[in-house]
Amino acid sequence: MADNQEPAITENFLSAALKTRLNATHVQVTDMSGGCGASFTSLIVSPDFVGKNSLKRHRLVNAALKEEIARIHAWSAKCQTPEEYEKEQAATGGNDGPPMDGTNAQGKVEGVSQ
Repeated sequence: MADNQEPAITENFLSAALKTRLNATHVQVTDMSGGCGASFTSLIVSPDFVGKNSLKRHRLVNAALKEEIARIHAWSAKCQTPEEYEKEQAATGGNDGPPMDGTNAQGKVEGVSQ
């Protein structure tokens, strides 16, 4: 009997999928759910974003991860072209990444009791 379980949604799984499906040159995915795979934030750098506004970039990402996004609770993406990424890295000294609103330095969600 074949095992029909879908692969677990992890940071590495999403990163690999984005690199392949969007020709991404840099991907940083962070699991914001403490490892259960329910909430992710990401920084995606792809030449496929050149000439596209923010909405079109996010639509590309959502289409590329349609099946995966349907299985998780929350998804946030920061989408940049390689040129935008290089400029931001130069301006921030490389201290920029995916949006981490509502999290502490360890990537844990703040403001909720556990």
